[in-house]
Amino acid sequence: MVGGLIGAGVSKAGLGILGWSKIGATAAFIVISPLLGYLGAAILMIGCSWLLRGQTPGRVDKWFRRLQFLSASAFSLNHGGNDAQKTMGIIAVLLYSQGMLGKTFPSASHFPLWIVLSCHAAMGLGTLAGGWRIVKTMGMRLTKLRPFGGFCAETGGSLAIFIATQLGIPVSTTHTITGAIVGVGTISNAGRVRWGLASRILWAWLFTIPASALMAAITYFIAHACGV
Repeated sequence: MVGGLIGAGVSKAGLGILGWSKIGATAAFIVISPLLGYLGAAILMIGCSWLLRGQTPGRVDKWFRRLQFLSASAFSLNHGGNDAQKTMGIIAVLLYSQGMLGKTFPSASHFPLWIVLSCHAAMGLGTLAGGWRIVKTMGMRLTKLRPFGGFCAETGGSLAIFIATQLGIPVSTTHTITGAIVGVGTISNAGRVRWGLASRILWAWLFTIPASALMAAITYFIAHACGV
């Protein structure tokens, strides 16, 4: 989303239209967000392991199967609180540029509800329809997660995304949870973490930014040439 917006904006109005401070913060969080997720999940793993050191594995597994409902809900909430906002922002900018949202950019209290609901619905349906391969990669291939580790990863990743959202910085939810899962795997057994897969996920996320900017620029010039 960020790369596509940059590519389209530069194609239309040049480099001067870019907000460099926000771009710099977004670029910095390419490193910071997975690092925060990693540290948060690792600290939770260590702390919870120490607190529950006297409990049986079966009892711990039973507790955290239930607690994962809370951690998954928190992560889902923060997913919508950051990722969905990007799509809402693109739609709002488009409507505002065409004078369809009034003379001033709408505040949170006057933001059209249909944009909010449509973006949340699209993300939910997209995850339901095609998200299993990502779930399998995160939960089985990157490292083997049990309920205890899953809770720590989701909670650590959720906290990292929450911090970024409060700072107004868009981050990749998948990128952040990757860092959190690697943090859990490192504490559990670093040898079971598939570091090659983790690095490919990182490089893929980095590659999508210039690739989407290029595709947006090409699309703009094609549309402009066609008189759109």
